[in-house]
Amino acid sequence: MAIQTFSYWEQTSFIDNSDVIIIGSGLVGLSAALRLKKKDPNLNVLVLERGFLPTGASTKNAGFACFGTASEQLDYLQKTSENEVLKLVDYKWRGLQKLRENLGDENIDYQQHGGYELFMDSESAIAYQNINQIDRINNLLKDAIGTKEIYRLANHKISTFGFNKICNIIYNPFEGQVNTGKMMRTLIYKATQLGIMVLNNCEIYKIAHEANAVNLFTNVGNFKTSKAILATNAFANQLFPSLKVTPGRGQVLITKPIKSLKLKGTYHFDDGYYYFRNIDDRVLFGGGRNLDFNAEATYEFGQTDLVKNKLITYLKEVILPNQQFEIDYWWSGIMGFGDEFSPIVKLVEPNVYCAVRCNGMGVAMGSLVGEEVADLLLKN
Repeated sequence: MAIQTFSYWEQTSFIDNSDVIIIGSGLVGLSAALRLKKKDPNLNVLVLERGFLPTGASTKNAGFACFGTASEQLDYLQKTSENEVLKLVDYKWRGLQKLRENLGDENIDYQQHGGYELFMDSESAIAYQNINQIDRINNLLKDAIGTKEIYRLANHKISTFGFNKICNIIYNPFEGQVNTGKMMRTLIYKATQLGIMVLNNCEIYKIAHEANAVNLFTNVGNFKTSKAILATNAFANQLFPSLKVTPGRGQVLITKPIKSLKLKGTYHFDDGYYYFRNIDDRVLFGGGRNLDFNAEATYEFGQTDLVKNKLITYLKEVILPNQQFEIDYWWSGIMGFGDEFSPIVKLVEPNVYCAVRCNGMGVAMGSLVGEEVADLLLKN
């Protein structure tokens, strides 16, 4: 007789009684779970998470509630049509409003101090090109944001923030920031209140089909369900190699509290590859993936000397010149990227759905992506 992995009570109460199993307890996965329970309270929804906390980027991201800098919009316009750029911004904007609506601004510590795109002294020509296109971008995106007063020049802020080696700043008053930890705690709390169970340290390594059931083979035993949702973003093609999702590691630091910190808002530079913000009188600063794309296209968490040294140099020379600071934490998150800008929400196998590839914009997209995959499942 084979040895049972679970007791009878565990098997009947936890393992085999789920109508839907969601793989991944990040923003997308839990948003999908909430949507399912709100649409059909009788559904038994189980969430399986490979890590002790949500693995990937949901508890590790920088907490930027943003929909793209002016230079990012121009870059998209070079690669796709104006209509597609508008649709993408509209998607991110609606996703941010959905996040705020679902969780509440106070619960996620939402602050709308605006977003700033910085251009180095050496980028004056690039800055000029972007500044000349502000009216075009604003007119294009006005239907999504509800106004054409979106991006504007704000060079007077250079001295206000105390930056060095910066020649131009483009300001966007509609971007904000959230406390990533509070966001995920609120999501988990709301899921629990609706009877959604989250089991951690449970890694799925194989999905198989048996009659009308989906079998999930994990490191702790096997689970059976009627339908499943893959919401692992960057890690999606570990289970489904055909999904066009590439991991991208984001390395991040945070300083110890800095007295009389001048920064307030979210900041990007170098085509969005570097980003920083204020939080609790500290500077959170991340990026540098573009220093070595191949090295950062990894599933491995950690830091590299190349990126660490660059971040510290920028802190010293550009962001906090002539100021004393100490690094308090280093960490990294793994994002999911692809050649196409839109996320992948679809049926990948009979009764198995996916909601992945947020292209580094999980805070903006995640709530909407999760709800879309839940609606798709319920429709079928």
